[in-house]
Amino acid sequence: MIVEKDKVVAFHYRLKNIAGEEMESSYAGEPMSYLHGANNIIKGLAKAMEGHAVKDTFSVTVEPEEAYGLRNENNIQRIPLKHLKGSGKIIVGQVLKLNTKQGMVQVTVRKIGRFNVDVDANHPLAGETLTFEVEIADIRDASEEETKHGHVHGPGGHQH
Repeated sequence: MIVEKDKVVAFHYRLKNIAGEEMESSYAGEPMSYLHGANNIIKGLAKAMEGHAVKDTFSVTVEPEEAYGLRNENNIQRIPLKHLKGSGKIIVGQVLKLNTKQGMVQVTVRKIGRFNVDVDANHPLAGETLTFEVEIADIRDASEEETKHGHVHGPGGHQH
């Protein structure tokens, strides 16, 4: 069986930045699972997965445009502190969820002033060239329900 549309793929990975520093790894726990062809992982990694089989290992470098996108300086905004009441003590680097006209958005606190907070709504890895070292752990056919819902369901089925 190979990685193709409507297959559930379980894989381990190491994520490194352009300097070769490891930023993330799945090896301490369970492999990550996703439904191939349902846009559940970044585009560049999904493309590289295509056609691989269980136990295959490979490395792929993904440019920002096929990862988390380019940084957009318009996604950095200054908002009044009064809009963050109920968020507790706010610190630089903290990730907050803000309710916007476009729905809930995650932002990272960049600077805290007396009356305002500068936040960045770019993904933390936006603008980064990423290298993934991947090991395919398992591939199976997606269930009808998984295909219909567009994502993998855990043991025992639907878990939203």
